[in-house]
Amino acid sequence: MTSDRQKLARTSLSPGAERIPAGERRGDRRHRHAGRRDVRAPYMNWSKGGPGDREAPRGYHHGNLREALIRAALDLIARKGIAGFTFAEAARFAGVSPAAPYRHFRDRDELMASVALRGFEHFEAALARAWDGGRPDPFLALDRLGKAYLEFARAQPAFYSAMFEAGVRVGANPSLREASERAFAVLRGAADAVCAAMPAAGRPPALMVALHLWAMAHGVASLFGRGDGAQRAMPMSPAELLEADLLVYLRGLGAIPGK
Repeated sequence: MTSDRQKLARTSLSPGAERIPAGERRGDRRHRHAGRRDVRAPYMNWSKGGPGDREAPRGYHHGNLREALIRAALDLIARKGIAGFTFAEAARFAGVSPAAPYRHFRDRDELMASVALRGFEHFEAALARAWDGGRPDPFLALDRLGKAYLEFARAQPAFYSAMFEAGVRVGANPSLREASERAFAVLRGAADAVCAAMPAAGRPPALMVALHLWAMAHGVASLFGRGDGAQRAMPMSPAELLEADLLVYLRGLGAIPGK
């Protein structure tokens, strides 16, 4: 069988016309071609070019074009930044023609919205795992939640950039808006639990607390916790800084007693 495949490869890939052995019937020829298509059609192969070729486009074959373009956009964001590439370059990096992406995306903005949507889905899952229903108590769970926010920014900088820095109009895309709201709902649930543990007299609005928690986590992540080299240096870790922020804030609200 191996020698037959090698013979077929030499015949079909060598310059000039395909050579079919004398006496082979046309039906056999069609059968051989159909078998070759059936073997390759369900699969998608990726290749990055030769060793050390960091800018080589990916090779795309017989797969999910939409997924290929999202992955190409993520790679380009990681390499060149959120504004460092065009729609045509994303197509080239995915290994398809400049016209091919229009089968799935109206323009670059719609592609970026799809990347951001995927990011918010992962983000929500990471925050929900960390919050874990507020167990064993809301304050310990809130600390885990803050660390999960920072870890996402560190480990997924391309998604983070598409979600928060690409200028995507979240409100204009219902699916993206719903995904971002589900992620924020995890923060809102944490704020509800923290506020419920406070005395009713002087209890702040949970939505305000949720927005403050978001601002603190996002500020520390964006300034000091990035995984793409854009973070600022400081004499403590981002997790330590956010923990101190939360402690000062919650004491100020009277949620936890001061020492």
